[in-house]
Amino acid sequence: MAHVDFFSHLHKKTQRNYLERAARGDKAHCAEVAKRFGADYWDGDRKYGYGGYRYDGRYASVAKALVDHYGLKAGRSVLDVGCGKGFLLHELKVLVPQLEVQGLDISAYAIERAKEEVKPFLSQGRAQELPYEDGTFDLVISITTLHNLYIYDLEKALKEIERVKKPEGSGYIVVESYRNEKEKDNMLNWQLTCECFFTPQEWEWLFRKFGYSGDYSFIYFE
Repeated sequence: MAHVDFFSHLHKKTQRNYLERAARGDKAHCAEVAKRFGADYWDGDRKYGYGGYRYDGRYASVAKALVDHYGLKAGRSVLDVGCGKGFLLHELKVLVPQLEVQGLDISAYAIERAKEEVKPFLSQGRAQELPYEDGTFDLVISITTLHNLYIYDLEKALKEIERVKKPEGSGYIVVESYRNEKEKDNMLNWQLTCECFFTPQEWEWLFRKFGYSGDYSFIYFE
């Protein structure tokens, strides 16, 4: 288990007005809508989530880092837990066309509107009940998803990731975190779907507690 950061550079590119979102007066309602993970969350007003989640190639650099770091090549298998519309899996297939990919997301809306090239490999489901056999995948990734679970489901999801990963395989998880009170305040003002609010040290303790052996990194709201 190691801290390896392939993702925070993308997170930092987005401009966020934390106080404006907190001061709107309807954030609780927006969070209720966002947690349905439907059209409003993905492609509706920004106050409900992404404000339009469209393919723009932004995940190409993340895919390249994953391929290089984990030695992904033809015949290897990757599962993306919380795959959304499959953009990262698409970029992985562009780099390694014979890579075997699977994606799972709780959102039927996202799966229905996924990137056509990888849509046949995606399915709807929950991170805490992965519909795959033991030891199936060489790499299991989950990018900015698991913090949306309550802690008892987080435990199940991490154990499921371990279960479906090959014994010699790898994992890579990215979750939201905070290192100081300012980042904590920003995160609480901005987040809509997050249920787990932990420092990096607490996340690392939970990973060990729940038996997760893969790699991980954090995003912060600076």
